[in-house]
Amino acid sequence: MAKVIEGLYYSESHEYVRVEGDFGFVGITDYAQHALGNVVYVDMPEVDDEVSAGEEFGAVESVKAASDLISPVSGTVVEVNEALEDEPELLNKDAFGNWIIKVQLSDKSELDDLMDAAAYEACCK
Repeated sequence: MAKVIEGLYYSESHEYVRVEGDFGFVGITDYAQHALGNVVYVDMPEVDDEVSAGEEFGAVESVKAASDLISPVSGTVVEVNEALEDEPELLNKDAFGNWIIKVQLSDKSELDDLMDAAAYEACCK
C-alpha cells in the first residue's frame, strides 16, 4: 500500500500540497510515483509563473509513461526544486520529501476542494 501522510491536501490527479503559512509545497504522491515507475525527468515551471488549480503546470516522465502535473492550488511559483533537475529519481526515493514547486497561495479556500488523507486513501483503493 502506498504511503499517505496526514495533514496534507490531496487531489484526484495524485498531487499533494503541504501548506506552511501562505505557501504550498506541491508534489506527487507516493501512489503516483509507484504507478509511474522509475522517474527520469521532471518538467517544471519557472519562478514567477502563475499556476491555477486544475491546470497543468509541468510533467513527470518515467521509463513507462509521461504524466501531466495538475496544480491542486492557484498562485505564483516562488521556488522550484532544482535537485530534481539532476536527480529526478528523488521522487521515487521519497515522493513526500521531494516537493516539485513552492507556490505563494492566492486563494486558500481552494484547499477546501481537496481531499484529506483518509479520503485520498479511499480514492486510491
